[in-house]
Amino acid sequence: MSDHTLSPAQFLAHWQGHRQLTRQVIEAFPDDQLFAYHALDMRTFGELANEIHEITEYTVSGLLTDEWREPDPDDADSFGGLNDKAALLAAWDALTARLDREFLSVPSSRFAETRRLFWGEKTGLGWALYALDNEIHHRGQGYVYLRELGVKPPDFFARP
Repeated sequence: MSDHTLSPAQFLAHWQGHRQLTRQVIEAFPDDQLFAYHALDMRTFGELANEIHEITEYTVSGLLTDEWREPDPDDADSFGGLNDKAALLAAWDALTARLDREFLSVPSSRFAETRRLFWGEKTGLGWALYALDNEIHHRGQGYVYLRELGVKPPDFFARP
């Protein structure tokens, strides 16, 4: 990330702000609905949060080690396999702490390197942005579910 207007530290702070907000959405779900409630044939927010968690872990590990394992989206355990709120929040918090500890040690050259992965071809920065975009996209679905359940979601703009 040598030619940038956003430093890695600023990007991390932005990403962590989104993670804090998504965590609040997870917390807002009634315990019995996080892995049960869904609309039509869409996934539950618990399943979506598992995907967010797994893609973030996948991306951070790939950026740090340059080893990009191929996840199997048809394997439930490949996308977190966490099936209760407490376990999901504990894993979420552990990954948040890992981001704080390790993200800034990603070699700057890694952000410019192009990788062809399961979802296509992007630079390391592109994959980090993809993980963030995926989180925002799925969090929006969580907002809809919360409203359908009669729960006021957290303000989307109230993040650090």
